[in-house]
Amino acid sequence: MATVAFIGLGNMGGGMAANLVKAGFDVTAFDLSTVALSAARDAGCKSAATAVQAIEGVDFVVSMLPSGRIVEGIYIDGDKLLDAMATHTVVIDCSTVAAENSQRVAAAATARGIRAIDAPVSGGVAAAAAGTLSFMCGGSEEAFAAAQPVLEAMGANIFRAGDAGAGQTAKICNNMLLAVHMIGTCEALQLGVDNGLDPAVLSEIMGKSSGGNWSLEKYNPYPGVMDGVPASRDYEGGFMNLLMLKDLGLALDAAGLSQSSVPMGSLARSLYTMHAGNGNAKKDFSGILELFSTDKE
Repeated sequence: MATVAFIGLGNMGGGMAANLVKAGFDVTAFDLSTVALSAARDAGCKSAATAVQAIEGVDFVVSMLPSGRIVEGIYIDGDKLLDAMATHTVVIDCSTVAAENSQRVAAAATARGIRAIDAPVSGGVAAAAAGTLSFMCGGSEEAFAAAQPVLEAMGANIFRAGDAGAGQTAKICNNMLLAVHMIGTCEALQLGVDNGLDPAVLSEIMGKSSGGNWSLEKYNPYPGVMDGVPASRDYEGGFMNLLMLKDLGLALDAAGLSQSSVPMGSLARSLYTMHAGNGNAKKDFSGILELFSTDKE
Protein backbone atom coordinates (compact mmCIF):
# COMPACT_ATOMS: atom_id res chain seq x y z
CA MET A 1 0.00 0.00 0.00
CA ALA A 2 1.44 3.37 -1.05
CA THR A 3 1.77 5.95 1.70
CA VAL A 4 0.84 9.63 1.49
CA ALA A 5 1.42 12.57 3.79
CA PHE A 6 -1.29 15.22 3.36
CA ILE A 7 -0.36 18.65 4.72
CA GLY A 8 -3.02 21.34 4.92
CA LEU A 9 -6.62 20.15 5.08
CA GLY A 10 -9.08 23.06 5.05
CA ASN A 11 -12.22 23.18 2.89
CA MET A 12 -10.52 21.53 -0.08
CA GLY A 13 -7.84 19.36 1.47
CA GLY A 14 -10.16 17.43 3.76
CA GLY A 15 -12.15 16.00 0.86
CA MET A 16 -9.01 15.31 -1.15
CA ALA A 17 -7.40 13.36 1.70
CA ALA A 18 -10.60 11.37 2.23
CA ASN A 19 -10.62 10.33 -1.43
CA LEU A 20 -7.04 9.11 -1.17
CA VAL A 21 -8.12 6.86 1.70
CA LYS A 22 -11.06 5.58 -0.38
CA ALA A 23 -8.63 4.78 -3.21
CA GLY A 24 -6.56 2.57 -0.89
CA PHE A 25 -3.71 4.87 0.11
CA ASP A 26 -2.37 4.89 3.65
CA VAL A 27 -2.74 8.61 4.50
CA THR A 28 -1.16 10.54 7.36
CA ALA A 29 -2.53 14.06 7.72
CA PHE A 30 -1.17 17.18 9.36
CA ASP A 31 -2.87 20.52 9.90
CA LEU A 32 -2.61 23.24 12.51
CA SER A 33 -6.36 22.92 13.08
CA THR A 34 -7.34 20.20 15.55
CA VAL A 35 -10.86 20.27 14.10
CA ALA A 36 -9.53 19.54 10.61
CA LEU A 37 -7.34 16.74 11.94
CA SER A 38 -10.28 15.20 13.78
CA ALA A 39 -12.34 15.23 10.58
CA ALA A 40 -9.45 13.62 8.72
CA ARG A 41 -9.27 10.82 11.30
CA ASP A 42 -13.01 10.28 10.90
CA ALA A 43 -12.37 9.86 7.16
CA GLY A 44 -9.76 7.16 7.79
CA CYS A 45 -6.53 9.15 7.89
CA LYS A 46 -3.87 8.84 10.53
CA SER A 47 -2.74 12.12 12.08
CA ALA A 48 0.69 13.51 12.91
CA ALA A 49 1.76 16.08 15.46
CA THR A 50 4.10 17.84 13.01
CA ALA A 51 4.63 18.07 9.26
CA VAL A 52 8.06 16.45 9.66
CA GLN A 53 6.50 13.51 11.48
CA ALA A 54 3.83 13.17 8.78
CA ILE A 55 6.34 12.69 5.94
CA GLU A 56 8.50 10.03 7.57
CA GLY A 57 9.11 7.31 4.98
CA VAL A 58 6.12 8.17 2.78
CA ASP A 59 5.93 7.67 -0.97
CA PHE A 60 4.05 10.91 -1.71
CA VAL A 61 3.63 14.28 -0.04
CA VAL A 62 0.54 16.30 -0.99
CA SER A 63 0.22 19.86 0.28
CA MET A 64 -2.63 22.38 0.12
CA LEU A 65 -1.41 25.59 1.72
CA PRO A 66 -2.63 29.20 1.71
CA SER A 67 0.37 31.16 0.43
CA GLY A 68 3.70 30.96 -1.37
CA ARG A 69 5.53 32.10 1.75
CA ILE A 70 4.12 29.15 3.67
CA VAL A 71 4.85 26.71 0.83
CA GLU A 72 8.49 27.77 0.64
CA GLY A 73 8.68 27.88 4.42
CA ILE A 74 7.47 24.33 4.94
CA TYR A 75 9.54 22.76 2.16
CA ILE A 76 12.74 24.82 2.15
CA ASP A 77 13.16 27.33 4.98
CA GLY A 78 11.32 26.53 8.23
CA ASP A 79 10.31 22.88 8.50
CA LYS A 80 12.73 22.00 5.67
CA LEU A 81 10.67 19.01 4.61
CA LEU A 82 12.82 18.44 1.54
CA ASP A 83 15.79 17.77 3.83
CA ALA A 84 13.76 15.29 5.87
CA MET A 85 12.19 13.17 3.12
CA ALA A 86 13.55 10.16 1.26
CA THR A 87 14.67 10.66 -2.33
CA HIS A 88 12.00 8.29 -3.65
CA THR A 89 9.26 10.63 -2.38
CA VAL A 90 7.16 12.53 -4.93
CA VAL A 91 6.03 16.03 -3.89
CA ILE A 92 2.66 17.24 -5.18
CA ASP A 93 1.94 20.80 -4.10
CA CYS A 94 -1.71 21.66 -4.79
CA SER A 95 -1.52 25.17 -3.33
CA THR A 96 -2.25 28.17 -5.54
CA VAL A 97 0.83 30.38 -5.34
CA ALA A 98 3.08 32.39 -7.64
CA ALA A 99 4.92 30.43 -10.32
CA GLU A 100 8.17 31.63 -8.79
CA ASN A 101 7.36 29.90 -5.49
CA SER A 102 6.78 26.59 -7.26
CA GLN A 103 9.93 26.98 -9.31
CA ARG A 104 12.02 27.51 -6.18
CA VAL A 105 10.54 24.44 -4.50
CA ALA A 106 11.06 22.34 -7.64
CA ALA A 107 14.68 23.50 -8.00
CA ALA A 108 15.40 22.71 -4.34
CA ALA A 109 13.75 19.29 -4.71
CA THR A 110 15.72 18.48 -7.87
CA ALA A 111 18.97 19.43 -6.13
CA ARG A 112 18.15 16.75 -3.53
CA GLY A 113 17.13 14.12 -6.07
CA ILE A 114 13.41 14.47 -5.27
CA ARG A 115 10.67 14.72 -7.91
CA ALA A 116 8.19 17.58 -7.40
CA ILE A 117 5.29 19.13 -9.28
CA ASP A 118 3.00 22.07 -8.74
CA ALA A 119 -0.59 20.87 -9.15
CA PRO A 120 -3.13 23.58 -8.26
CA VAL A 121 -6.76 22.53 -8.56
CA SER A 122 -10.06 23.76 -9.91
CA GLY A 123 -13.61 22.62 -9.22
CA GLY A 124 -14.40 23.83 -5.73
CA VAL A 125 -15.28 22.09 -2.48
CA ALA A 126 -17.92 19.84 -4.05
CA ALA A 127 -15.46 18.50 -6.63
CA ALA A 128 -12.83 17.98 -3.92
CA ALA A 129 -15.31 15.84 -1.99
CA ALA A 130 -16.46 13.97 -5.12
CA GLY A 131 -12.94 13.32 -6.44
CA THR A 132 -13.64 15.17 -9.69
CA LEU A 133 -11.16 18.03 -9.45
CA SER A 134 -9.16 19.37 -12.37
CA PHE A 135 -5.39 19.45 -11.81
CA MET A 136 -3.14 21.88 -13.69
CA CYS A 137 0.38 20.59 -13.29
CA GLY A 138 3.86 21.96 -13.80
CA GLY A 139 7.00 19.85 -13.65
CA SER A 140 9.08 17.35 -15.56
CA GLU A 141 7.37 14.61 -17.54
CA GLU A 142 8.94 12.05 -15.17
CA ALA A 143 7.62 13.76 -12.04
CA PHE A 144 4.19 14.23 -13.62
CA ALA A 145 4.00 10.54 -14.52
CA ALA A 146 5.07 9.49 -11.02
CA ALA A 147 2.31 11.62 -9.48
CA GLN A 148 -0.47 10.13 -11.62
CA PRO A 149 -1.78 7.48 -9.17
CA VAL A 150 -2.37 10.10 -6.49
CA LEU A 151 -3.82 12.70 -8.84
CA GLU A 152 -6.21 10.18 -10.39
CA ALA A 153 -7.59 9.33 -6.94
CA MET A 154 -8.55 12.97 -6.39
CA GLY A 155 -9.43 14.29 -9.83
CA ALA A 156 -11.15 13.63 -13.13
CA ASN A 157 -9.14 15.99 -15.36
CA ILE A 158 -5.37 16.03 -15.11
CA PHE A 159 -3.22 18.26 -17.31
CA ARG A 160 0.50 18.92 -17.63
CA ALA A 161 0.79 22.58 -18.58
CA GLY A 162 4.60 22.57 -18.85
CA ASP A 163 7.64 22.73 -16.61
CA ALA A 164 7.78 23.86 -12.98
CA GLY A 165 5.47 26.81 -12.33
CA ALA A 166 3.36 26.24 -15.44
CA GLY A 167 0.54 24.75 -13.40
CA GLN A 168 0.38 27.94 -11.34
CA THR A 169 0.25 30.10 -14.46
CA ALA A 170 -2.62 28.02 -15.83
CA LYS A 171 -4.45 28.28 -12.50
CA ILE A 172 -4.25 32.06 -12.21
CA CYS A 173 -5.45 32.45 -15.81
CA ASN A 174 -8.37 30.12 -15.06
CA ASN A 175 -9.32 31.87 -11.83
CA MET A 176 -9.12 35.32 -13.39
CA LEU A 177 -11.60 34.11 -16.01
CA LEU A 178 -13.75 32.53 -13.26
CA ALA A 179 -13.90 35.86 -11.41
CA VAL A 180 -14.88 37.69 -14.59
CA HIS A 181 -17.65 35.32 -15.63
CA MET A 182 -19.02 35.02 -12.10
CA ILE A 183 -19.40 38.80 -11.99
CA GLY A 184 -21.02 38.82 -15.43
CA THR A 185 -23.37 36.01 -14.43
CA CYS A 186 -24.46 37.86 -11.28
CA GLU A 187 -24.99 41.09 -13.21
CA ALA A 188 -27.11 39.37 -15.89
CA LEU A 189 -29.21 37.40 -13.39
CA GLN A 190 -29.95 40.48 -11.32
CA LEU A 191 -30.87 42.45 -14.44
CA GLY A 192 -33.40 39.75 -15.29
CA VAL A 193 -34.85 39.67 -11.77
CA ASP A 194 -35.09 43.48 -11.68
CA ASN A 195 -37.14 43.25 -14.86
CA GLY A 196 -39.53 40.61 -13.59
CA LEU A 197 -37.88 37.30 -14.57
CA ASP A 198 -37.62 34.21 -12.39
CA PRO A 199 -33.87 33.62 -11.80
CA ALA A 200 -34.30 29.85 -12.19
CA VAL A 201 -36.05 30.24 -15.54
CA LEU A 202 -33.49 32.79 -16.74
CA SER A 203 -30.66 30.48 -15.63
CA GLU A 204 -32.14 27.64 -17.67
CA ILE A 205 -32.53 29.88 -20.73
CA MET A 206 -29.00 31.28 -20.57
CA GLY A 207 -27.55 27.86 -19.77
CA LYS A 208 -28.87 26.56 -23.09
CA SER A 209 -27.88 29.70 -24.98
CA SER A 210 -24.71 31.57 -25.81
CA GLY A 211 -24.44 32.93 -22.25
CA GLY A 212 -23.91 29.47 -20.75
CA ASN A 213 -20.90 29.16 -18.42
CA TRP A 214 -19.65 27.22 -15.38
CA SER A 215 -20.73 29.84 -12.84
CA LEU A 216 -24.28 29.74 -14.17
CA GLU A 217 -24.61 25.99 -14.69
CA LYS A 218 -22.53 24.44 -11.88
CA TYR A 219 -22.27 27.12 -9.19
CA ASN A 220 -25.31 29.33 -9.64
CA PRO A 221 -24.95 32.47 -7.50
CA TYR A 222 -28.66 33.29 -7.13
CA PRO A 223 -30.24 32.00 -3.88
CA GLY A 224 -32.90 29.34 -4.38
CA VAL A 225 -31.92 28.37 -7.91
CA MET A 226 -29.56 25.45 -7.23
CA ASP A 227 -29.20 23.06 -4.29
CA GLY A 228 -25.83 22.24 -2.77
CA VAL A 229 -24.02 25.43 -3.75
CA PRO A 230 -22.97 28.27 -1.43
CA ALA A 231 -25.82 30.50 -2.64
CA SER A 232 -28.22 28.01 -1.04
CA ARG A 233 -26.58 28.42 2.39
CA ASP A 234 -25.97 32.17 2.68
CA TYR A 235 -22.67 31.87 0.78
CA GLU A 236 -20.97 29.83 3.50
CA GLY A 237 -18.59 26.90 3.00
CA GLY A 238 -17.17 27.62 -0.43
CA PHE A 239 -14.28 29.45 -2.09
CA MET A 240 -13.70 32.46 0.12
CA ASN A 241 -13.53 35.97 -1.32
CA LEU A 242 -10.16 36.49 0.32
CA LEU A 243 -8.79 33.53 -1.65
CA MET A 244 -10.23 34.86 -4.90
CA LEU A 245 -8.55 38.17 -4.12
CA LYS A 246 -5.27 36.36 -3.55
CA ASP A 247 -5.56 34.62 -6.92
CA LEU A 248 -6.48 37.82 -8.72
CA GLY A 249 -3.49 39.48 -7.11
CA LEU A 250 -1.25 36.71 -8.43
CA ALA A 251 -2.77 37.13 -11.89
CA LEU A 252 -2.18 40.88 -11.91
CA ASP A 253 1.37 40.42 -10.64
CA ALA A 254 2.04 37.99 -13.49
CA ALA A 255 0.46 40.42 -15.95
CA GLY A 256 2.79 43.15 -14.73
CA LEU A 257 5.84 40.96 -15.27
CA SER A 258 4.77 39.97 -18.80
CA GLN A 259 3.31 43.40 -19.65
CA SER A 260 -0.02 41.74 -20.44
CA SER A 261 -3.21 43.78 -20.72
CA VAL A 262 -5.86 42.49 -18.29
CA PRO A 263 -8.53 45.20 -17.93
CA MET A 264 -11.31 42.76 -17.03
CA GLY A 265 -9.11 41.06 -14.46
CA SER A 266 -8.24 44.43 -12.95
CA LEU A 267 -11.91 45.41 -12.72
CA ALA A 268 -12.78 42.03 -11.20
CA ARG A 269 -10.16 42.53 -8.51
CA SER A 270 -11.53 45.99 -7.72
CA LEU A 271 -15.08 44.65 -7.40
CA TYR A 272 -14.01 41.71 -5.22
CA THR A 273 -12.01 44.09 -3.03
CA MET A 274 -15.16 46.17 -2.55
CA HIS A 275 -17.30 43.10 -1.83
CA ALA A 276 -14.84 41.51 0.60
CA GLY A 277 -14.48 44.82 2.40
CA ASN A 278 -18.21 44.82 3.13
CA GLY A 279 -17.72 42.06 5.72
CA ASN A 280 -17.67 39.22 3.20
CA ALA A 281 -13.98 38.26 3.17
CA LYS A 282 -14.64 34.71 4.39
CA LYS A 283 -17.85 34.13 2.46
CA ASP A 284 -18.04 32.45 -0.93
CA PHE A 285 -17.04 34.46 -3.98
CA SER A 286 -20.42 33.88 -5.69
CA GLY A 287 -21.92 36.20 -3.08
CA ILE A 288 -20.67 39.11 -5.16
CA LEU A 289 -24.25 39.00 -6.49
CA GLU A 290 -25.03 41.23 -3.50
CA LEU A 291 -23.20 44.13 -5.18
CA PHE A 292 -25.90 44.14 -7.84
CA SER A 293 -28.97 43.38 -5.70
CA THR A 294 -29.36 46.63 -3.76
CA ASP A 295 -32.86 47.55 -2.65
CA LYS A 296 -34.44 49.67 -5.36
CA GLU A 297 -37.56 50.72 -3.49
